[in-house]
Amino acid sequence: MSTTAIYRTRITHLRREPVRHHFEHRGYSWYIDVDQPPRLPLPLRPFARFRAADHLRPPAAGPDTLRRRVDCFLAGHGIDLRGGQVTALLQARVLGFVFNPLSVFWCHDRSGQLRAVIAEVHNTYGQRHAYLLPADGHTPVPKQMYVSPFNGTDGYYLVSAPQPEESLNIRITLHRADHPAFIATMQGHRHPATPARVAWLQLVAPMAPLWVAWGIRVQGVLLWLRRVPIQERP
Repeated sequence: MSTTAIYRTRITHLRREPVRHHFEHRGYSWYIDVDQPPRLPLPLRPFARFRAADHLRPPAAGPDTLRRRVDCFLAGHGIDLRGGQVTALLQARVLGFVFNPLSVFWCHDRSGQLRAVIAEVHNTYGQRHAYLLPADGHTPVPKQMYVSPFNGTDGYYLVSAPQPEESLNIRITLHRADHPAFIATMQGHRHPATPARVAWLQLVAPMAPLWVAWGIRVQGVLLWLRRVPIQERP
């Protein structure tokens, strides 16, 4: 089975304090091998471009590819995959625009063993931060980046991100004082990344990354109208 696939997703956000606020939206994400990103027929290429510059930090020297960015990030944490496979769930650029609230990389060594998971978070201020998650998925990860004006940088994440197969099921919980203050989920089903599927998605979910970015801003306005306190940006 080809690695490349598209997951038609349902994303939910649940805020539990200081007010209860829930919203969800539909979208889609690409699942790719970072060494073999998909190359679509020429007419569809503007609707699915993958750029190394959209993720992680560039290497200090040498060629700049997404694979090298992953390897350099892992090397900074003492991990060497020795050429093992890295797969990623992410958004592609659509007509030049991209917004990746969450990108996930599953990193295997040459024997096929999962060594680490990278969860990269982007905010609407143009910032991004990559978290190294343990392969077991049960270790708390301290929050490091200001994502929302209604959440500071206190607390820690618990992330469940099993590698997707026919189904996708990711869950992220932000804990404060040992109880979940915010819960986000991403669920979906796998579809072949055929040209017909890509073309159809441009009809049912046109400019999907842009709508995701605007949707987050709209929810921020709604929280502001509900007088949720603004947390000072570091």
